Amino acid sequence: MLKLNNDILYLIFNELQDDKKALYSYLTVNKTWCETIVPILWRNPWNWKRLKGRKLLLNVIISHLSDESRNNLKIQEIDFLINHYQKPLFNYIRFCRYLNLSSLNRIISSTIDNNIDKSTFWKEILNLFINENTRLTHLYVPYQFDHQIHLISGAKLCFSELEFLSCCTCNGDGVLIGLAEICNSVKELELVIGNDNNNHEITKLIKTTKRLFGIRFLANGNSMNDESFCKILEESLIIHANSIRYFKMTKQPATKIISSFVNLNRLELNAIGLKNVTTCLDNLSLPFLQILKARCIPINVLASLIKNTSGYLIEIKIDYASHDEINNRNIIQAIYKKCPKLKYLKLLIRNSNILELENLLINCQCLSRLYIIINNGNYFESDLLNWDYLFEIITKSSPISLFDFKFCFYKAPKLESLKLFLDNWKNRHSMSLKTIHDSFLDSDMDWNNEHQNLIEKYKAQGIIRNYTHVNFWKIFINSN
Repeated sequence: MLKLNNDILYLIFNELQDDKKALYSYLTVNKTWCETIVPILWRNPWNWKRLKGRKLLLNVIISHLSDESRNNLKIQEIDFLINHYQKPLFNYIRFCRYLNLSSLNRIISSTIDNNIDKSTFWKEILNLFINENTRLTHLYVPYQFDHQIHLISGAKLCFSELEFLSCCTCNGDGVLIGLAEICNSVKELELVIGNDNNNHEITKLIKTTKRLFGIRFLANGNSMNDESFCKILEESLIIHANSIRYFKMTKQPATKIISSFVNLNRLELNAIGLKNVTTCLDNLSLPFLQILKARCIPINVLASLIKNTSGYLIEIKIDYASHDEINNRNIIQAIYKKCPKLKYLKLLIRNSNILELENLLINCQCLSRLYIIINNGNYFESDLLNWDYLFEIITKSSPISLFDFKFCFYKAPKLESLKLFLDNWKNRHSMSLKTIHDSFLDSDMDWNNEHQNLIEKYKAQGIIRNYTHVNFWKIFINSN
């Protein structure tokens, strides 16, 4: 591998772009590997969650400033720049393709004293990223951002290859009109919509975009949106109706604009906290849909939507939707009748519909990943899942392609049931397994060390390729 040429190395390392830990470990192999990996790591350097990482990133950015810029900032009493920063080995900023001004704003706010005027500092930093020597493909503009970046020297050339733009519809004319002037190459647009003070100039940006392939409408918090503005905004997309392939919505719709996207192949809907969201989905027909992700959307609406597709769906992910037995059966039937190419499914399965799951496994022969949500967190015996029957159906009827399983449950399967399942999986493709315990209290957990030890035994035999166990509520609490 040490003798592979640079192009081959780049292709290999590019496949590992999401595995930052591995890429960092390869940096020290030799100079060629380092020179190949650094541009990949710096393509999008903004995903730092911890304050320490943010400060390190800011230090590296500052190290690119000229002596003149540093002296100018020192005059403005930004005294953390007094320390001498050694010039970096690479011009890291030239490798950046993502400019996340939202993340940069958080980094600056958490690092520089609030009593200091940051405008001069922003100007110097923006000049580092926006110039005729950089080519940005992704731009994130935060709420109330007031720097007119289109006026920076070299901005037009810098944004000439821009593919993705995220901004808030509450931003001022200077920002939105300026973006419309320089961002006509954008293919995917993400708009964060406020409940008031929305700027109609955003429609000019939509109209000047040559060809829009993706659109995301995101609600600003849980607030109600300005319905009249949303109606104008949604209607402005009509000119891109034939080209749009991806649509995501987390806000209350004002029109039935989705029905205009006749060539849509990816749809993501999140209706948490919204009412009457189904009005835009009634009788919706999307024949070319390939990916459907839905959260808090009524299950009968989703079943109807799936029935109105033409067999191209390869991924279905449904969360936080209540299922009675009838609706649960209806959506399973809709899936196995209309989705022969399905590869990934996340869905709640009720005990009474395990037999319908078998029909799904038989008819969806391309299925490779199955995420089953099990609603066994109540005390009604009729609702408790029969783990033995579920495991029997899975081992008997799963297509050859199926190897990746996730089970989310409140009440775990008994040790004997799990052992029988894994014994029956012998002589099949090695399994990737993840268990998610939907339990709030440790005392409620019945997934114990015996389960873990049993899993390790089957990993040693090669029946399980890899395994993960998590507690849903611990993850939720730690992330908030």
